[in-house]
Amino acid sequence: MKSSPASDPAVRGPSEHDVRTQIVEAATAYFTRYGYEKTTVSDLAREIGFSKAYIYKFFDSKQAIGEVICANRLLEMREAVEQATAGATSASDRLRRTFKAFVEAGTRLFFEDRKLYDIAASAAMAPWPSVQAYEQYVRELITDILKQGRAAGEFERKTPLDELADAICLVMKPYVSPVMLQYNLERGEQAALHLSNLLLRSLAP
Repeated sequence: MKSSPASDPAVRGPSEHDVRTQIVEAATAYFTRYGYEKTTVSDLAREIGFSKAYIYKFFDSKQAIGEVICANRLLEMREAVEQATAGATSASDRLRRTFKAFVEAGTRLFFEDRKLYDIAASAAMAPWPSVQAYEQYVRELITDILKQGRAAGEFERKTPLDELADAICLVMKPYVSPVMLQYNLERGEQAALHLSNLLLRSLAP
């Protein structure tokens, strides 16, 4: 299922406009070939056959275009995680599936098209609103899993929920963040399994 990103900054004109979609699709293809950092709005205008001024009717900068592309990729990651965890039989199973799904989705969506990593790096360093929304989503997801596990008697109840959610997010971040994941690709799946098992042992009542 596709939906518009929750945060869509610096957009001009109607968001449903076919031309805006065309610009985003063309920019995605161009960034995939040449990289985000090396591309200018003038490059995109020549590629699409529009004037630079016409592109600025819809986006006020290259970053605004990159923001939409990044938000769309992160939305795909969220959807992949939700699909992978839909059949979870318990909070423990859901946590394991969540960790594994983040690694698999991040690897597929940002590193099979290696040039798009430039967008992920720029987005994380700022950070862009799409990245902030994504990080908030991860924390809310972990908090929900913890609540589910506590309600079912799977997880301990002594540690403050906020403290526990923050700690788990820190453990998961090298494998959840597309930027940090690049340094952990070789052992990503194995690490996801080992770390989720370690987390679950620490959560036991």
